[in-house]
Amino acid sequence: TLAGLQAPSGGVCSLAGKPLQDWSAAEQAARRAYLPQHQSDVFGLSVLQTVLLGRFAHGGNWDSPADLAIAHAALAQMDVADLAQRDVRSLSGGERQRVALAMVLAQDAPLLLLDEPSNHLDPAHQQALQQQLRHWQQQGPRAALVVLHDLNLALRLASHALLLLPDGQWLAGPVPDVIHAQSLQQCLNQTFAPLQHAGRTWWLAQE
Repeated sequence: TLAGLQAPSGGVCSLAGKPLQDWSAAEQAARRAYLPQHQSDVFGLSVLQTVLLGRFAHGGNWDSPADLAIAHAALAQMDVADLAQRDVRSLSGGERQRVALAMVLAQDAPLLLLDEPSNHLDPAHQQALQQQLRHWQQQGPRAALVVLHDLNLALRLASHALLLLPDGQWLAGPVPDVIHAQSLQQCLNQTFAPLQHAGRTWWLAQE
């Protein structure tokens, strides 16, 4: 709903305190960036051209020196700078996901909506994603709303959690208040046990 893909079933969906429908499409794009679960590449754009699409919300020429600098920085952040001239359709799943993340970062919106951003990423790039999102958040008043099925990665990323429970119920708040064995069992229909390691709690599914 916040991504503008469907109308709310009730009430009003607001962005920065203003009803979403009162923002123009360009204004929405300047304020929130959306990463879907799946990418569809119809045209043979280069990786650089694909990331530059994230600059469309800011108007002007997509290939201005400022836009190119931002796009190249985003490519470097996601470790795909060496792929800049590759046809985006020729990439592996992990490479394509990192390009999609680079495009979202290049959009430079203060709110990120990320649907399964770790799809196809190996452990090293999952760790890099975590570091990049934390660095991004520290650059100003910014927030990321992230959907993940990898419970432990989600907890490494998040300060707050939202659990969608059966029968339309939900539970939200700071991670220590929301994530516990009972809430996880209710949300995921699976028993979990906590494991303490390196000063962090890891949740393991029980047989």
